Amino acid sequence: MSPAATKTRNPAKRLLLFTAKLGYQTRSFEDLARTLGVQLVYVTDRCKQLEDPWGDHAIPVHFESPEKAAHTVMGALRGQDVRGILALGDRPAAAAAYAARGLGIDYNHPAAVEACRNKLRMREVFRDAGLRVPWFRGFPVDPTPEPALAGISFPCVLKPLSLSASQGVMRADNGKEFLAAAERLRRLLESAEIRATREPNLDQMIVEGYLPGKEVAVEGLFTDGVLRILAIFDKPDPLEGPYFEETIYVTPSRLPESTQRQIEKCAEDATRAAGLTHGPVHAEFRINDEGVWPIEVAARPIGGLCARALKFRASGAHEEIGLEELLLRHALQMPGSDAPREAQASGVMMIPIPRSGILESVSGVEAARATHRVTELIITARLHDYIAGWPEGSSYLGFLFAKGSTAEEVEGAIREAHKKLRFSIAPRLPVEHPATHRIPAGG
Repeated sequence: MSPAATKTRNPAKRLLLFTAKLGYQTRSFEDLARTLGVQLVYVTDRCKQLEDPWGDHAIPVHFESPEKAAHTVMGALRGQDVRGILALGDRPAAAAAYAARGLGIDYNHPAAVEACRNKLRMREVFRDAGLRVPWFRGFPVDPTPEPALAGISFPCVLKPLSLSASQGVMRADNGKEFLAAAERLRRLLESAEIRATREPNLDQMIVEGYLPGKEVAVEGLFTDGVLRILAIFDKPDPLEGPYFEETIYVTPSRLPESTQRQIEKCAEDATRAAGLTHGPVHAEFRINDEGVWPIEVAARPIGGLCARALKFRASGAHEEIGLEELLLRHALQMPGSDAPREAQASGVMMIPIPRSGILESVSGVEAARATHRVTELIITARLHDYIAGWPEGSSYLGFLFAKGSTAEEVEGAIREAHKKLRFSIAPRLPVEHPATHRIPAGG
């Protein structure tokens, strides 16, 4: 019997959920599916040799081979009826697109999703569509290009082509900083941890002009080619480098109404240029005196637990619903997917990692939770694990949420609560490679 057939036999509400095996949002969707009577069929990137270790009957695939993953999924389903598809994360989205195409389900075209995963391709798409883009060029990470010979001007930003969460993204203000950043990026992309992901283009990078200004994130939802803006998030902490670890998101935006309309227009233009037509969208933009600049567009919802910062309430409804439920209802064409965002301001802090090392202890949690307007605090980093700071890192210590009447109240509550937290991080002792061990004389 196929993995999909081992669950409930209600084909009218079967949804494929493409997700990494350690995704933060997976449990939220599991709880929702149980409440709404929806059958979830997980598609994950865990080892197919394992005999269902989590008891979720997931279909194991390799996301680095999206077409092959889609073929595996269709074979496992064996013609069973599937009504919707959702993907959590950039890697799962490409496999979901190919599977949707094979199953005849509304979703983005695979070529559009693939373009969103490649930062160099995105710049080319935006440029060709007449959108604002900084100068940019693609280079191999080895050998390192000589800035003067390559015509690189400063300040500039170096980026890997396919990693997410600003991992490996660095600013350089001169030639010396450029060479150091390029070497650091090369080491990251050649590390065993990154190589194990089998991400594409790990031998390439993009170098582009640094864009000054404020940064915002936009959460959107496509239905049959029409984009609905769910929220514009301000990022009140400046993202000026040398690294670009994100921290606080707050909505609604405090930017002037005219600027918000420009952001919405740019979001429509950028997503249309990328070729997206159906499902969730997460996009990033910079705003300065020259206007709105698209940074990137992703064919997925906001990552990690940040989705909990968004709540929606339909007219006359007694309870709010979260972003996960909105997306699930949208994917299955169930009522309620058009609910507007709640009236209250809300925000989240992705708790930053002050330095790399071993997380020894966390204190001040209860005091932070008791802060006025704070609604939730979740520490996701595990004690005694190694945590990597930016630019090598890609995860956070946890997530801190707040609500209030205004965005100012929300931001203030988040900052006050964060000050009460204390993280003890010890340096990791260097591990001597076996090849460096000396053999005693006469051994």
